[in-house]
Amino acid sequence: MAPLLPGKVADRSVTARDNRLLLEAVLWKVRTGAPWRDLPDGFGPWNRPLRRFRRWATSGVVQRLFKTTSGNPDLEVVLIDGAIASVHQKAAGAKGAPGTSAWAAPAAS
Repeated sequence: MAPLLPGKVADRSVTARDNRLLLEAVLWKVRTGAPWRDLPDGFGPWNRPLRRFRRWATSGVVQRLFKTTSGNPDLEVVLIDGAIASVHQKAAGAKGAPGTSAWAAPAAS
């Protein structure tokens, strides 16, 4: 993966000096479903990996990584499904006020 990522050792830039940490932060975010603000302190300030991830997404780095690794059977452990990712409480079936659901039958008048 290293050749696909910006900020290699030979580069002079300091912004991407640790790509493994960013990839680990992104995988943690996807695995837990938590907001970026809840990143553990080991990743540094929460907005730093978010800004780098957005830059990578707009510049096509994320797309290149996905295309390269999507056929790799060694990455099967990274699969995410609905049992892992959390959803908003209203989407998870939490009880709301009566008649607020779009699926609820209309009240009889």
